[in-house]
Amino acid sequence: MVICGEKGAAKSTAVRSLAALLPEIDCTAGCVFLLAPQEAESASLCGICAICRMCSRSGRTVQRPAQVITLPLNATEDRVVGGVDFDRTIQQGCPLQPGLLARAHQSLLYVDEVNLLDDHLVDLILAAASSGTNRIEREGLSFAHPTRFILVGTMNPEEGALRPQLLDRFGLCVDVRAEADREDRVLMMERREAFDTDPATFSACFTTENQTLARRIALARRLLPAVSMPAGLRVLISELCTAANTAGHRADLVMEQAALALAAFSERNEVTEEDVRRVAPLALRHREREAAPPPPPPPQPQEQQEQGRPEQPPEEQSNEAEQERTESSSPDNSPEQENKQDSAVPPDLREKVFAVGATFKVKPFTATKDRIFRRGSGRRSRSRINGLQGRYVKSTLPHGSRDIALDATIRAAAPYQQQRCQRQQHSTCAITLYPEDIREKVRERRIGNFLLFVVDASGSMGAQGRMSATKGAIMSLLLDAYQKRDKVAMLSFNKTEARLNLPPTSSIDTAARLLAELPTGGRTPLNAALVKADDVLRSQLTRDPTSRPIAVLITDGRSNVALGSGRPVDECLELARRLGREERVRFILVDTEAQGLIRFGLAEKIAQALQARYVRTADLKADTLLDIVKEP
Repeated sequence: MVICGEKGAAKSTAVRSLAALLPEIDCTAGCVFLLAPQEAESASLCGICAICRMCSRSGRTVQRPAQVITLPLNATEDRVVGGVDFDRTIQQGCPLQPGLLARAHQSLLYVDEVNLLDDHLVDLILAAASSGTNRIEREGLSFAHPTRFILVGTMNPEEGALRPQLLDRFGLCVDVRAEADREDRVLMMERREAFDTDPATFSACFTTENQTLARRIALARRLLPAVSMPAGLRVLISELCTAANTAGHRADLVMEQAALALAAFSERNEVTEEDVRRVAPLALRHREREAAPPPPPPPQPQEQQEQGRPEQPPEEQSNEAEQERTESSSPDNSPEQENKQDSAVPPDLREKVFAVGATFKVKPFTATKDRIFRRGSGRRSRSRINGLQGRYVKSTLPHGSRDIALDATIRAAAPYQQQRCQRQQHSTCAITLYPEDIREKVRERRIGNFLLFVVDASGSMGAQGRMSATKGAIMSLLLDAYQKRDKVAMLSFNKTEARLNLPPTSSIDTAARLLAELPTGGRTPLNAALVKADDVLRSQLTRDPTSRPIAVLITDGRSNVALGSGRPVDECLELARRLGREERVRFILVDTEAQGLIRFGLAEKIAQALQARYVRTADLKADTLLDIVKEP
């Protein structure tokens, strides 16, 4: 089960209170994996206990209360599933170390902010929860033990969504919101104050209710095998899942099991239609999908003529823009004259604010991996990490992390054990290690990226809704960057200058406001934009030399404002060649020039000089923009 809700809605408090409602569990005394008596007997017959060798079971059964085992976000894979105990292996030759999944056996495993947990850990936990077995494959060791637990995760959707494939693996989804009623909010504050003053007395006030509810749960467990499901209700379940457009059949199965459990909790032997309808929202909330939209209508003849109409050359645009700027700067212009001049200005050169287009779900894109060790966190690209977090992928000679790779160390020392044992006959260690045997782990984890958008805000971008689509695409990427813990900056250029509208940030509120206020119109100072982008990228690389920024240049390439005395286009190509020599930055150029009969092809030349990936596009639709940002 996963609980979704805004921050401060008492999700964690609700989960931790569940332990008091679960009945006590039977386990074998001395077993570190908390196996039930029948499980311990089966493990002994299967040879699991011969591999474990960490306890001497007496065969006595003990009862203990169920627990809530919390899985921290910074947990490593070895900490979750278990692994090799370095000290015990060297001293006693006993390699196993139980993980959190072993402690959660017959209890409740709680993952706070499950949407922020590394995906490979979520995969391991869900696989163990569905199969009821945790398999440890570490350093040549293969070991499996039973692990039956109730998995509960909490998440705040504002912090980022869980992958749909993983979210679907959770059976039920509960939506939690803060209390809106004034009396209930006051009661909540009074109860919190009473708990802080005397926790024992406060808890005793609800002991009777908890015990009553716990007895009903225990009775429902005993009644569940006898509860039946009428055939007609299975048809209803299938209809509800089909209407919700769910993928696969997991929703049908979960809804059936939840209805059976609700009937048993209500002390009935048969499921009713009301049971199905009560559990349906919980099973469908995170699986419901919108139906595929109909295909767009074919373009009208008039729109096709406008798309095929040749556009004005950049030199003529520059001359008209210069004339417009000179006339508007004359002190003799009256308001009436200014209105006449505004009406005479070509539409492409008038400044206009376009609305932010529709947002969309961003397809995943990452940066290519390299051999550099980095620090930081995020959910975008995989990188080698300097630290003890992340997934162990290989071993290497010591590089200062002090994260010992036991398997590689033992393999390095294995060929020399016979000679070393003869030299040290009185050693109490099972394995003799020398400093030259030590190997360290190379770990990988996901980190965030820095994205710089260089957006053409000149008059030509206003044609055919290009700027509105661009704003929508950038806002969608900003939302995705917030969820992936990226940093994003946006630089726009029009008239005679380039401006850093959005410094490196992860703030969606600031980005939304700046995007909504971004005007479009005037000439195309692409040369100034390249210089400004170079300053922003160098500043980022100075602060973090190990980062590899991605710069996305969205323009038609019609540079018509020079920084010096030369031709604007020639100067632009020279600046692009200089900027393209920076190997730590990846450039992507999106050509927004209309696909008419006459095309200048300036953006393609700039992409070649910039050593950027070039994409020709007639409009900036969501899928088009995201596909070009995605790594090849």
